Amino acid sequence: MLTTIYLIRHGECKGNREGLFRGRYDFPLNEAGREQAEWLAEELKDVKFDAIFSSPLKRAWETAETLCKDRGIAPIAEQGFNNICLGSWEGKPKTQIAERFPKEFRLWRTEPEKLRMQGAETLEKVQARAVKALARITEERMGEGFAVVTHRAVIKPLIAGILGIPAPYFWKLHPETASYSIIEHTLERGYALTLFNQTRHLKEFIREDV
Repeated sequence: MLTTIYLIRHGECKGNREGLFRGRYDFPLNEAGREQAEWLAEELKDVKFDAIFSSPLKRAWETAETLCKDRGIAPIAEQGFNNICLGSWEGKPKTQIAERFPKEFRLWRTEPEKLRMQGAETLEKVQARAVKALARITEERMGEGFAVVTHRAVIKPLIAGILGIPAPYFWKLHPETASYSIIEHTLERGYALTLFNQTRHLKEFIREDV
């Protein structure tokens, strides 16, 4: 009983282009992001999705809506795939955060799994809720194919969680905007990553290393 999961990062938004911390700040797709979503939809047009789940944030939701066009389905909001909450950092330039919080920013750049900030979510908590949501949906839709549209700071801990990759894992995985990865699941073997960070459909994207 094979279940196929497409794990998709949303298209580009202002926060990506301008080097801002995103978190739960609800950036919509920018023009480049809308183009990326269209390229992604064209790339996956022949893939059968029984459902498409999405983070409720606009940049993910709009990407999911583009994927749903001509499929006769609508995105399903899933809070388990919402982005990490970064508290007071959200919407702020990364350069500004580096100046104001040098110790915490250095930890973000090196081992964000250890980062603890008042009013912010830890990657451990993100991983727990994302893995739980994926496990529930996989059980409910065993033998089907579905997509999950979410965020960089969810994709990384989610993949590490289902594959048993120990910390520090965050900066060892680099999913680009509007990229997709493929995960397969069977009862006998559990989850297996069969493709990671496919970007061949993208004519343009910006690389983010912070």
